[in-house]
Amino acid sequence: MNKIKLLFVVLLALGAFFTAGPANARYAAIMIDADSGNVLHEIDATRPWYPASLTKVMTLYMTFEALSTGRLGLHDRMTASHHASQQPQSKLGLRAGETLTVEEAILALITRSANDAAVVLAEHLGGTEEWFAAQMTAKARQLGMNSSRFMNATGLPNNFQVTTPRDLAVLAWKTMKNFPNYYPYFASHSFFFKGRELRGINKFTARYPGAEGMKTGFTCGSGFNLISSAMQNGKRLIGVVMGGMTSAERYQLMMNMMDAGFSNRYGDGSYRNISTMTDSVGGEPPYQLDCGNRRGITVASASGDDNYRHAVNKPAASKHHRAHKRVLAASGYHRLAAGKARTGKITVSKRTSKRSVKVAKNKRSGATRVAMKTTRTKTKTAKSSVVRKTVKKRSKSA
Repeated sequence: MNKIKLLFVVLLALGAFFTAGPANARYAAIMIDADSGNVLHEIDATRPWYPASLTKVMTLYMTFEALSTGRLGLHDRMTASHHASQQPQSKLGLRAGETLTVEEAILALITRSANDAAVVLAEHLGGTEEWFAAQMTAKARQLGMNSSRFMNATGLPNNFQVTTPRDLAVLAWKTMKNFPNYYPYFASHSFFFKGRELRGINKFTARYPGAEGMKTGFTCGSGFNLISSAMQNGKRLIGVVMGGMTSAERYQLMMNMMDAGFSNRYGDGSYRNISTMTDSVGGEPPYQLDCGNRRGITVASASGDDNYRHAVNKPAASKHHRAHKRVLAASGYHRLAAGKARTGKITVSKRTSKRSVKVAKNKRSGATRVAMKTTRTKTKTAKSSVVRKTVKKRSKSA
């Protein structure tokens, strides 16, 4: 009898094994041949995901484009605003009014994922970080990154800022092809700033044979992300991993993928090219790790990389983010978020936005004047009451 029961259990287990569908992957990834754009390997590569500090690769793309057209020079000096100086870690620690060169900012983004340097570049190129983010999204559409939407230059958490592994592979590929003079910056291991050496945090770039660099990223929502490129024996590969549960896991996943790609275990990918892959079907990105704040537009206490300490995110309530929401309304991002508009450039009226900001300031100053007037009235009334009581008391004593 026991043997019959055991046989029955084994048959049930075998049946479950052969009838079960593939399990949902808990991370997403893609690898392409950098020469042809052929897709060698992918796991949920068109799934929406929070980009975290991989956003800075688009910030760098915009910077390289400005350099190539002469709008910027590597040794041009840029001044940090108050907004830039208030960015959370990772950062250089720039003070408002402090300056740095374009080249220093580039190296700070690549080696240290510096949020303050990213905002300095954004404001220098776009006037404000919000306008720059709108330009980033428009550029993404031009590059064929139709499932990506950018809301800031840093990758700090914002529920409307999304991408896919496929789109980020396109971005890395186009950066490599369009800016061969500036692409080598991604291989930097350190740079000197204000008299001291700041070492890079990308362990793949430091350790993998033939690594050419690229970018790390991390937030609670995205998990641990990585874009990497490497060359061995004349073959160059680009890989993207999103959603690692630990920093070590993202590096290991990337190294395993690179090893398989260089040993031809994935084949040549000739049956599918990244430019012909379908766009994301939409939906919300997964929230990978049990930390942070999942509600609304949030600002993390740190973005991006290995020095994050799992501090709790805080809801955005600053003047900068109120202005940011007004820009979103003017630029039509709310329609993009609702899925009503997926392609085309985004144009924004600066005049409308500035007028909105001015009206908001006037409203705030008016409310402040009313509050101050009310306070003075209450104080005056209170003083009069005290005087009346004192006179009445003295009259009684007399």
